[in-house]
This record gives sequence, structure tokens and C-alpha cells, in this order.
Amino acid sequence: MVETLVERAWTWVHATFPERQIYIRSDGRVQFFTFGPTLQATTAGLALVFLTWVAFASVNVIFKDHIILAKDHRFQAMQSNYENRIADLQLSYDELNGALVSAEDKFKSVADQLQLKQQAVASLLGRRALVDSAPGAADIAIPRSPVAGTASDSLGAVPPAGLAASGGSDGSSELSVMPQPVAPQPRTASPTRASFLDGTIESLTGAAGALFHRSAAPQPVSTAALRNPALRALAEQTARVQGMNGAETALLHGVDAQVSTRVASVEGVMRRVGLNPSAFAGGTGGPLIPMSDVRIQGIDDPAFTTAYVQASAHGKELAALFGALDHVPLTTPVHGAGFELTSDFGPRVDPFTRHVAFHPGLDFGGPWGATVNATAPGTVTYAGSRGGYGNMVEIDHGYGMRTRYGHLSSILVRVGAKVAKGAPVGRLGSTGRSTGPHVHYEVWLADAVRDPSRFIEAGRHVQ
Repeated sequence: MVETLVERAWTWVHATFPERQIYIRSDGRVQFFTFGPTLQATTAGLALVFLTWVAFASVNVIFKDHIILAKDHRFQAMQSNYENRIADLQLSYDELNGALVSAEDKFKSVADQLQLKQQAVASLLGRRALVDSAPGAADIAIPRSPVAGTASDSLGAVPPAGLAASGGSDGSSELSVMPQPVAPQPRTASPTRASFLDGTIESLTGAAGALFHRSAAPQPVSTAALRNPALRALAEQTARVQGMNGAETALLHGVDAQVSTRVASVEGVMRRVGLNPSAFAGGTGGPLIPMSDVRIQGIDDPAFTTAYVQASAHGKELAALFGALDHVPLTTPVHGAGFELTSDFGPRVDPFTRHVAFHPGLDFGGPWGATVNATAPGTVTYAGSRGGYGNMVEIDHGYGMRTRYGHLSSILVRVGAKVAKGAPVGRLGSTGRSTGPHVHYEVWLADAVRDPSRFIEAGRHVQ
């Protein structure tokens, strides 16, 4: 396209300015000068620029006085407006100053109350962020909470856990139980999620609760505040912050809904593999203290206190479940397209006797010497040759769970070694009672062999 435009321009120049020659005859001699299209076009352009400049200069000289008068008139108008504005500001300064001080005091008292609540929420969400960073935690899909736009979206700006966890002279407050006589307690009780309160909640920053009693009541609005836009805007922001005080309770309800949904998801994963989530809680107990006796020092808002304690309790429950879930073997010992399931769990025709026998694990066939990995963190309790298993590694994962990896060509760990999930424990082989290179994988729970495929299938919900 550029070459076409250039060609058109070049054609137009030659058509408009054809080559011309000037002849000069003197003393019987004839001389001529040739003017090409380029020279003519350049000369015409320069002449046009010169004439334009001459025209502009002439108009500027002729109308110079009019231009100066117009500029002077605009300057005088701006100066007059500026002086009028200065006069108005000077007249209202004293009134604004007094009204502004009063409005700032009110705004500060309301903001202090909001800050105290937000620090309480930040402490709670900081602990939840630690749970979300646990292995597999972020991978469990949960439905979005009705108020997730306020709760979950604020997680990105949550301070690290422990920011508001210290109490004392720094202005922090603590979640404390009112000193009332404890009601008679039943001799036995079963744990329920509604009464999940195990210990003192982390310290909360700020001591502005007393100021809230003054700021919560309707305050008279001065005449200056009604007239001045700036003070009107500050009063509107004060009312907005007061509304945000109530929004903190809704935010906590949203967080509690999300955490409770995650608790149900983790418990569902455990039940798929035959685990009882209640068995991981260990020994718990203590007196039953009603929620009406629980107070957050500096905050006189029972609805906020109840929402905070419930979300905090469910967060602790979720953290405990994730800690237990981390010890459950939910994956396969080998990974990749080069491996296939060659024998599943349960009855089968024995490859040696050709009679029906029970197979207590899964066989994964693959290339000789491939890496076999631990399916969960734990401690190696056996590493050596064991009868039909050939070279075998056994790992204790805690909570009564163990895994075995048999027919290895070589063993890469020793008894007593601590291994992480995915750590190499041996090389795939065909030692022991084996017809070809594969790894025999078993899962034991409470001294009983279990179907590993149930654990692997449950693991697909957290991976």
C-alpha cells in the first residue's frame, strides 16, 4: 500500500509539474535551463509556506490589540472570581473549623469500633489462611457462600495470623468469659459442632468499645454541617462506617458458612475411605459454658461475638481435620502414562496356582526401575525382603494407617526414616512372588487390609 501511495504521488507531481526549459539567447548563442518536476514541486511548496507565514504575520499585526484586550478581559474575570472565592472561604473558616473538629471526633469514635471488629475478623481469617495453605486444602471445591463477595474476597488482604494475637498494653483486648457461676455439668456428653469451644480465643486488638456507646447513639447535626458540602460528606461517611459495623457480623456468617461447608467436604472424603472423622478429635471435654456468658472485651455486640466464636470454633475443627487428612494415603505409588493397573483388590485367579485366591492390594505394572513413591507422609517401619512380597517397604502414617510397597527391585529408604508424601521409597521390580515388573500396593487400617482403590478414588476429590 505504501508503494502504491508513493507511485500515485510521484505521478501527480509529474503531471502537475511537467519538465520545463528556459532558453536564453545572447550574442548569437543560445543557452537553456531545465527545471524538473521535483525542483518545481519543492519551489512551489516553499513559496506556499512563505506566503502562509506572511499572511499569519499580517493578521497578527492587524488584530494584535484585539487579542491583547481579550486576554486582559479573561484575566480580570479570573482574578475577580478568585478574590470572591477567597472572601467566601475566609468568612466560613471559623465556622467550618469548629464543625470539622466535632465531626472528626464522632468519625474517629465510630472508626475505632469498626477497627476493633475488623481486627477480630482479621485474626480469625488469618488462622483460616493457614488452614487454606495446608496440603490439599485449597483443592477441595466448595460452593460459594451467599456473602462470599465480602468474606472470601477479603482474604487476599488479610494480615498474617498473629497480627492481633497479643494482648496487653498495646491496646488489644481478649475474648473472655464473663465471671459467672458455672452451671452444673452432666457427667457424660457427646461432642457436637454447636458447642465446639476448646479454650480461650486469640487476643483481639483495640480498646475502643467504650467510645462506641457514645458514637452509636444519634448525634445532633450542626447548622454548619448541614450547609457545608465537606461536612455533609464527612457525616455521610460516618453513617457509612456505622453501617459497616453491622456488616462485620454478616461477613463472619459468610466465613462460617464456607468453613462449615469445607468441614463437611473433608468429612465426606474421610467417610469414603471408611474413616470416622470423630475418631481424629482425640480426648476432649470441659465444662459447658453458654454463649450468653462469652464476651469480647471492648465489643458489646452479642450477635458479632456469637458469629465470631462459631467461625473460630469451626475453623479449629477444619484445621484438625486437614491435619488428619494429610496422613491419609489418597494417591497411587506410581504416576504417568507408562503404568497400568494389572490386578485389582479382591478375589482373583492366582497366576501361579490357577486357583481362586484373595489379592490384598493393587498391582501397578510399569517399566523396570521406575520410582515408587510414598502415598502419604510417615515413618518407615520395614525395609527389606519379606517372603512373597520380595523387597518390601512398609510405612506407618499414624492414626492406625499403614501402606506396603512390594516386589521392589531396590529399596531407597531405611527403617526409622521420616518420608514425605511423594518421596521415593524404592524402584519398581519383580522380586518375590511375581510374574513381571510391577509394584504391589496395600493399605492397612486398624490392622485390617483395605481396598486401596477406595482411597485413590477419594483422593480425586482433593487433587
